Amino acid sequence: MDQKDGKDGFNHIKNKAEEFLQVFRKGEEFTQEVLKENEKLRFKVVQLEEENRMIRTSGPGNLKPLQDKVAVLEEENRRLMERYREVEMENKDFAEKYIEVEMENNNLANLYVASYQLHSTLDFGEAVKTVLEIIMNLVGAERFAVMLMDEKTNVLTAVATEGIPIEDMPAVPIGEGRIGSVALSGDSFFEEDISSVPGDDLQNPIVCIPLQIKEHVIGVIVIYKLLLQKPSFTDVDYELFSMLAGHAATAIFSSKLYSQSERKLVTIQSFLELMKDKPAGE
Repeated sequence: MDQKDGKDGFNHIKNKAEEFLQVFRKGEEFTQEVLKENEKLRFKVVQLEEENRMIRTSGPGNLKPLQDKVAVLEEENRRLMERYREVEMENKDFAEKYIEVEMENNNLANLYVASYQLHSTLDFGEAVKTVLEIIMNLVGAERFAVMLMDEKTNVLTAVATEGIPIEDMPAVPIGEGRIGSVALSGDSFFEEDISSVPGDDLQNPIVCIPLQIKEHVIGVIVIYKLLLQKPSFTDVDYELFSMLAGHAATAIFSSKLYSQSERKLVTIQSFLELMKDKPAGE
């Protein structure tokens, strides 16, 4: 998703939220008007009942027209109360939709910011640090690691961790165990009941996300434990995982290649400088 598409999507969601908010406000104004009108009718009913009582004491001659008028007012009051209840339900529905739109708006903004941050640097350390921050702050993970594959040995090793000493992370050959199987297949793994997992088995994380560039897996994100205030995954978490699988892989791979090319360039420049300074004939 490029910056323009992200902004367009953001503006679209924002406009939808404003529309829902305007409808909600109109419903609120109508409700206030209904309540005021209901209060007036109740006052009229009390007046008519008092007049009815006085007429009863003075004689039955004029009682029937007054009773008819009271009946009409009571029927009108009943209709207004029904309409009021309908408006109240509509307001509740609009309020719930507004909250959903606002949450979607926030989720979209988070995804956009995360994607932008991943591609804002070509420094390998910064790219990995950004991935850690996304997993910690947006997903809400407490213990996790980023593992990359050695192309020569086909073994996954941790390059960064959170909540786990990096030296405790096992090296995992591709195809071995839960982590190695995800690296081999390229399919993500999610533990269905994370409450039953202690989170201290480094071979069996609750989440494994392959870092893929097209069909090529360059590493795996493994999550062992979520924060206490986060009992389960949400829809936006799965969107973040999907984004990380592609965008994080590209950012890490690009920054790694850039760092390697920078080191080679420095080596070549140093060699050229050495050759230039070497006296002729040596």
